[in-house]
Amino acid sequence: MSFALPSHAFFWNKKDKALEKELQGKGYAGTLPNLGDKIEKTKTKVTTPIFESQDGFNNPSDLKPVPKDNPAFINIIQKKDKTSEFTNDAAEIIPMLEKLVDCIDDNENLQLFITKANLLTLNIDNLTEKYNGKPESYYESFRKLQEVNRYVKSIAALRREAVTYQRYLAYSSSGSIYNPDNINQQLQYLLEELNSAILLLRSDG
Repeated sequence: MSFALPSHAFFWNKKDKALEKELQGKGYAGTLPNLGDKIEKTKTKVTTPIFESQDGFNNPSDLKPVPKDNPAFINIIQKKDKTSEFTNDAAEIIPMLEKLVDCIDDNENLQLFITKANLLTLNIDNLTEKYNGKPESYYESFRKLQEVNRYVKSIAALRREAVTYQRYLAYSSSGSIYNPDNINQQLQYLLEELNSAILLLRSDG
C-alpha cells in the first residue's frame, strides 16, 4: 500500500535543501562574514596639554636647591622646634623632682632619699654650670632650681648628720636641729618648694 504526499510537501523539501546548500560552510562551524567594511575605524584623537612643558624638567642640575636660609621654609615647611635648649634641659629635671616628692610623701628610708637627692642636685649643678652668666640665668625657672638645689643639699646633709649626732646631742641645745620633729618640718617645707618648682617648669614648657 502506498501513500501519496501532499503537493506542498515537495515544495518545502526542495526549499529546505536549497537553504541547507546556501548555509553550508557557514554558521558556528564555518567562517564569520566580513564586517570590516561596515565598522568605522577608530580615529586617534590628539589632546593639547593645559600647561606648557619645560625641557629638562627632570634634570637634577636644573632643580633649585632647598632654601634653607629662608625663614619661611625653616619655620613653616620644616616646622622647626621653637622650644629653647634651656627649656628642654630643665624639662629633664622634672621627673627627678617628682621622684623626690614621692620619696617624701611615701616616707621612704634615708638611703633612698639621699640617692634621689644626690641625683637631683647633680643634674641641677650641671644645668647651673651650663647656663650661669648667660641670659637663661635670669629666668625665674633657673633661679627657682637654684633655690631648690640649696634646700635639697641642706636637708640631705641634715638627715645624714642626724643619724650620727642625734644620740650624742639629744640632751643639749645643739641637738634640737636633729630632732625628728624639726627634720619632718624641714621635709614638708622642701616638699612645697619641689612642687612649686615642678609647676613653674611645666608652665614654661
